[in-house]
Amino acid sequence: MMGRLNHDQGQLFYSFSLEEAVPDDHLVRKIAAVLDLSWVHAELAPHYPNSGRPSIDPELMIRMLIIGYVFAIRSERALCRDLQVNLAYRWLCGLSIEDKIPDHSAFSRARNERFRESDIFRRVFEHVVQTCIAAGLVGGEGFAVDASLIAADANKQRSIPGAEWNKECAAKSASRAVREYLATLDDAAFGAASEVRPKFISPSDPAAQWTDAMRGPAFFAYADNYLVDVKCGVIVDVEATRAIRQAEVGAAKTMIDRTELRLGLKPQRLAADSAYGSAPTLNWIVNEKKIAPHIPVIDKSIREDGTLSRGDFTFDKERNVYACPMGKLLKTTGRILSEHMLRYIASTRDCGACPLKPKCCPNTPARMIPRDVNEDARDTARALSRTEAFEQSRRDRKRVEMLFAHLKRIFRLNRLRLRGPRGAQDEFTLAAIAQNLRRLVNLVARPPPLAAVCVMA
Repeated sequence: MMGRLNHDQGQLFYSFSLEEAVPDDHLVRKIAAVLDLSWVHAELAPHYPNSGRPSIDPELMIRMLIIGYVFAIRSERALCRDLQVNLAYRWLCGLSIEDKIPDHSAFSRARNERFRESDIFRRVFEHVVQTCIAAGLVGGEGFAVDASLIAADANKQRSIPGAEWNKECAAKSASRAVREYLATLDDAAFGAASEVRPKFISPSDPAAQWTDAMRGPAFFAYADNYLVDVKCGVIVDVEATRAIRQAEVGAAKTMIDRTELRLGLKPQRLAADSAYGSAPTLNWIVNEKKIAPHIPVIDKSIREDGTLSRGDFTFDKERNVYACPMGKLLKTTGRILSEHMLRYIASTRDCGACPLKPKCCPNTPARMIPRDVNEDARDTARALSRTEAFEQSRRDRKRVEMLFAHLKRIFRLNRLRLRGPRGAQDEFTLAAIAQNLRRLVNLVARPPPLAAVCVMA
């Protein structure tokens, strides 16, 4: 017999349990098992007045934002609309089916005022990382660092040439994003990252970098920098910078220092690509941080004209000289020249009578070899590049690339919706929280037990 829906509304009482409505294997149950935000109220209390009308619960707003990033809801307006009808989202936020959903406009004010004053997103991120550490997902021995470009909310059709942008004029009628950029002009991640004036600047978001690094049409972008523990791919730090190499390398140093200071984690080895293989960076990693650099060295010493390269000469560290293939010595005065270089020069008498001169220095009276003052750190990195551990680090570094792929494909963060340095940092931090939570629940979380059924009129 064909069934039909009974539209009779005569029933007066219904037995309904929001706890039972959420499936046992739903992702929100796993997140609830590992996400503890009970400390948020005490953390934010100094940033709220003691009198006046009660505000929207900040823990509720943070939970809603986390839901938005975990489930790739790229609009706070859409987030509020989905929370209105989604019982699983309501359950994770601690809302009943009768509770009112906050208006989407409340998020903007909270984010730009109390949340940023307290740096609450960073604190939530660190709490999630500490949960991962407690669960045994962080080894603390090997880290990998990398950056990925994320398109900014800036219209390239409305950009202006970099030479025409004036910070004094922009400050007179500045938007929030412009004021944030002007406040970071001395910050190595943004204003002081490079002295080179960009080709184009977005008046609405001048911190966004005009770049063609993707080998396609140029666009405005920020760099999302991740420091990842390679054991299980947990993100241990995240930093937003301009989309240029100098800023990304500086962010790597910032993240390594901050992770050691705030989480007590210091790796034995660091994996990265050749963008981090400059001599000053390797010197900082090897000699200051005492970390083994599993990083390809940026090396331009190999000659392509058939003459002898620097690698054909042997360096004697004790005597501070180079020896050529014929056994003659190249010495230095010890004077440091531009770009932190020392020059080692052979004797004109030795080179003039040498049978290898046409293959060594055919156009100069004597052979000269430049050596960076940080060459010892480069030699350390070169020696490590021939080990099995280095090859393993190359494979481990793919975890960072996978995280960026998931960020753009699964979490749909291929374009920012917030502007300014702080907006980019907020989005990247919330996305890193969501990625760590997904990784955490997939490995260790179990659904919580069912609660008692409640009866509603």
